[in-house]
Order: sequence, then structure tokens, then C-alpha cells
Amino acid sequence: MSVIRIILLPVILQASLMLGGCASPNANPKDPLEGFNRGVYKFNDVLDKAIMTPVAKGYKAAVPDRGQKMIHNFFSNIDDIFVTVNDVLQLKFSQAASDFTRVWVNTIFGVFGLFNVADKLEKHNEDFGQTLGYWGVGSGPYLYLPFLGPSSVRDVADLGVLNYYGVIETYPDIATRNTVYGTELIDQRAQLLDAEKIIEGTVVDRYSYIRDAYLMRRQSLVYDGSPPRVKYDDDE
Repeated sequence: MSVIRIILLPVILQASLMLGGCASPNANPKDPLEGFNRGVYKFNDVLDKAIMTPVAKGYKAAVPDRGQKMIHNFFSNIDDIFVTVNDVLQLKFSQAASDFTRVWVNTIFGVFGLFNVADKLEKHNEDFGQTLGYWGVGSGPYLYLPFLGPSSVRDVADLGVLNYYGVIETYPDIATRNTVYGTELIDQRAQLLDAEKIIEGTVVDRYSYIRDAYLMRRQSLVYDGSPPRVKYDDDE
């Protein structure tokens, strides 16, 4: 999956530069490339309805709940490796110790993470995009990536790191690597099916809802749930 993002990255950045100069003065300041992003969103939506949603529903119907949980645990355990690395880069050493413990306990006693035997330890969410935000790097323009959905210029940097150092991304056997990619993508899509029902029929502009929810969540993650308060002109 990250390979796709890396291939698309030069195209996305070039489009960002080209479209940035012709953005509407009334555009949302968080989304200066809105015209481009909405086009990608429509493309993704068609692709999702035609392929990913049916596949994800079929996966949930065919694979027992316990099997789905084991698959999700496996990918979560791999994610914890990079969570730990980014803990250290953000100087969160106590959290790094906890997350590292999750990794080795689940890898050894949980059969490579299939079983979350370290469930008493809190699961954290850290990535290189958050690390850059921790050190003061702004998010940059909002981007809606082909095939992969909401992101930002800052968060795209995380893809380069994964491409060079990711456990799955650097696995030498291409057929196995692609199979794992596909399984991870289906697992991620299946996780969103229930949440999707909440906004169906209640959201007028789904694109704006997804954008605002994404940016708000990323801001919250960078500041560990306590983002700085937005100041307005009428504040004392």
C-alpha cells in the first residue's frame, strides 16, 4: 500500500504546486487544493463502491469474527513497532517503554501479534507525521490521495519512512508482500464499515465532513488530545 503512495507522491506534489497558484481566494484555507481534492475524492468514491466496499463486506461475511480480530491484531502489532520509534523521536520515553513491551510480548507470546496478550497495556497512535508536528512542522495543505484518501503534505512524509524501513514494505518476496498489502487494505476498509453507517443519510457534504474530521483528529493526535485553543478576534 505504501508503494502506491510513493509512486503517486511526485504527481500529487506537482499537482499541488500547479493548483496552488490558481486556487480561489474564497477557498477554505485548510484546503487550498479543494478542486483537485474533490476530483480525487469522486474517483476514490466510485472505486470504493465498485470494488472495496463489496470486498470488505464479503470479507466480514466469510471470515469469522475471531479470525478478523487475529488479522487486525497482526497488523496492529507491526504498527506498534513504528509507534515505539516515534515515541522515542518525540522524547516520550515512558510511553516508548510501554509500547516496546507490547511489541515483544505480543510477538513472542501472542504468535507474531495474532493474539493481543498485552491488552492491559494501552495501545497508542504515533507516526512520523505526528513526530514532525511535535517538532513544530505545520501540516501544510490538505490532500486527498488517489486510492488512499485523506492526508496532508506533512503526513505524506510518513510514507517515505515506511517505504524504506517498513516491515512489510521491505519484505523481499514480492508475491507475499502484495498479499499482505491486500489483506491489510481489506482489514482497514472492513473496520470502517460500521462507522460509515453513522454518517450515511445525515451528512450533506461528505467530502467536507471527512476533511474536517481528518484534520481535527490529526491536530488532536499531534497534541495528545489537548490541541491549543483557537483564538478569535472577540476573545478578551
